[in-house]
Amino acid sequence: MTEQEKSSPDADVPAGEAHISDNAADASQASGAPDPFVVLENLNAENTNLKDKVLRTLAEMENLRRRTEKEVADSKTYGVTSFARDMLVFADNLRRALESIPVEVRGSVEGPLKSFLEGIELTERDFLSRLSRFGIKKLEPKGAKFDPNMHEALFEMPDPSVPNGTVVQVVEDGYSIGERCLRPAKVGVARGGPKA
Repeated sequence: MTEQEKSSPDADVPAGEAHISDNAADASQASGAPDPFVVLENLNAENTNLKDKVLRTLAEMENLRRRTEKEVADSKTYGVTSFARDMLVFADNLRRALESIPVEVRGSVEGPLKSFLEGIELTERDFLSRLSRFGIKKLEPKGAKFDPNMHEALFEMPDPSVPNGTVVQVVEDGYSIGERCLRPAKVGVARGGPKA
């Protein structure tokens, strides 16, 4: 082989074939076939675009999954709200039945009447414990600061011995379900004491 043949790029290719490959590249460019580098750039851009779409879709699906889990948890917790609200009337009636008998009379009762009163108290405790299994709790607002989210103020009472805005009397019991108010407690609030 001569020096010129060694240095030529087509040195390994037989002489007839080198002319064919050059002619094929010229023919592809002349015939309007796309440049392979442009095709590769287009494919890379399309790949990047598709990756972006897939990532966005995955993020959207993750958000949807979280929202669905939260809705399912909320429906488990708060699905019994209307039923529980109706059952509170039963709890109120049990409490009224017990409060209709004065404490001094209740202590002196004997025999079947005493068993009857104990049965009503037991029924009330059992009912409240069953409600608590579903996340329903009786509010204990007496002595606490008035909370407009959980309490309904019916009146104000002048009482300088407690801070202003403290619940001093409960007229009707309130209940919460989970973190929400099921029924606000109807209360009397102190006025005129030191600021809380």
